[in-house]
Amino acid sequence: MAAKPSRRGLKRVSQPRKCKLIIEKDVQIPLRDGTILYADVFRPNFREKVPVILNTGPYQKDKLWLPPKDLEEDANPYMNWETVNPEWWCPRGYACVRVDVRGAGKSPGKSDPSSYQEGLDAYDAIEWIAKRDWCSGKVGMLGISYHASSQWRAANLQPPSLKAIMPWEGRADQYRDQAYHGGIFALGFIGNWWLTHTAHHLLGKPRSYNPDAFHNDMMWQFMRNDLDSEYWRLSSARWEQIKVPLYSVGNWGGFSMHLRGNTEGFMNAASKHKKLRIHTGSHFHPFHAEEGRMDQLRWFDYWLKDIDTGIMKDPPVKLEIRTGGSKKPYAFRFENEWPLKRTKWTRLYLKPERSKPGGPDEVEGELAKSAPRNSTKLSYSASGVTTAGVAGGSSLSTTHGNTGRTGVSFVTPPMAEDTEVTGPLVLNLWVSSTSEDMDIFVTLRNIGPDGKDVPEVGQHSQPIPCVTKGWLRASHRKLDPKKSLPYRPYHAHDERQWLKRNEVVECKIEVWPTSMVFKKGHQLRVDIQPRDGQGSAPYTHYHADYNAGATNSVHAGGKTASYLLLPVIPAKRQR
Repeated sequence: MAAKPSRRGLKRVSQPRKCKLIIEKDVQIPLRDGTILYADVFRPNFREKVPVILNTGPYQKDKLWLPPKDLEEDANPYMNWETVNPEWWCPRGYACVRVDVRGAGKSPGKSDPSSYQEGLDAYDAIEWIAKRDWCSGKVGMLGISYHASSQWRAANLQPPSLKAIMPWEGRADQYRDQAYHGGIFALGFIGNWWLTHTAHHLLGKPRSYNPDAFHNDMMWQFMRNDLDSEYWRLSSARWEQIKVPLYSVGNWGGFSMHLRGNTEGFMNAASKHKKLRIHTGSHFHPFHAEEGRMDQLRWFDYWLKDIDTGIMKDPPVKLEIRTGGSKKPYAFRFENEWPLKRTKWTRLYLKPERSKPGGPDEVEGELAKSAPRNSTKLSYSASGVTTAGVAGGSSLSTTHGNTGRTGVSFVTPPMAEDTEVTGPLVLNLWVSSTSEDMDIFVTLRNIGPDGKDVPEVGQHSQPIPCVTKGWLRASHRKLDPKKSLPYRPYHAHDERQWLKRNEVVECKIEVWPTSMVFKKGHQLRVDIQPRDGQGSAPYTHYHADYNAGATNSVHAGGKTASYLLLPVIPAKRQR
């Protein structure tokens, strides 16, 4: 049964007081190697010393963010992308400090985004800030995305004055969460991110005061280091080293970059005090919502001010349970663990009903409760055809969509009753190819009685016709047996096991966690494709040359029984 939250202490949080903001611009923070970082400090003119909420990032501390009108915090001159709002936090007795990371904004030095060096710099900034005469000596970190991933890197190093973190929708494993999904290079978002922020620095205002800002070879390094290695481990969360109190916050819609880091952090971090929250909505609305800010305040009041807000008496897991198609938040439910103890792990087997792919709106088979008795094979083209044909030298062949649906699809019969799926998933797939490698893109979809997708709110407030996704490059199928779990395979990504022509191999594909109640009459559909499918943009991938002209096959039944492992949550018993 789902746990219930404690009501005790819910109103015991810092209340806003009248104050004048003390704003210190371009404060110099010295680092151990003699480099200077520039920071802005916002603090209340209170007599008592106050704790700090710290943000460190490359998005320019001086760059004003103009939020949408439907944000629950009003626009003001101190808003900054993915960071906390000083006008809300300072009256409640906190200082807000924003730091331009090395080589970004006003901070000089060699830019190295999301690096070990940035973790060292954050350590030095935390300890310097904690010694200011207005600071209580306690520092917390809170922010979205980059401002979340920077928390993992700082926490790795255990700075003494860092008392709590709240990584809000933040990747933790730079290789698996962001750069290489299942070993497939996630070019779309990170390539655009790098170009955009290079332009913000070189074609924007920073050029006038820091003309060499954001000078790095990040994209070359990402592609050069296409297997997992110490290069990636240095810049990623190291769970055994993260011991600070941790409130990990994810978003069901963040299935292409952020969500995995938050669930992995809750499961694996060495912290004695851990909580997990997963919500819905855009990448920024929940962070600035009153409900979200109250969770933030209760957390930091407890750890930075010693106020018993009741948050540590609440069950450790807080989940928004999606029931399909809402543009507004769903109801939260508290749980005692992740994955849920009462999960009924359910296999749905691929049952092909065709030998070749059907039309654009057709499916090739069923997701059945039992596997077909005999082995069958369903083949499809690995090439994405564009107006340029299949041209290895054309950017169209690797970056653009294709004409029509690719791959094959399987669907359940209409649900006989509402069926909740909440937790991590696995697609256990037997495959072969005429090429030396094979890309497997997995998309789960919620199909309504009318045969149309039931969309959810995406990271950018757009409708997304997708429940969650998974990926695997077949040559990366090797598992790390020490880290793999029955419901969450962990791929080593440390060598390539090339395919032999038409050799049949087993691939255990990690599908990122989700929560969805498939309503009575709805169907769960899984697409297995050689390219990005429904709901991928902007988190798209590089489609390499081994796809050109190849034929891929999915095998099912008999000794090659392929299946989808679902975390089905039993319905509550009626009393």
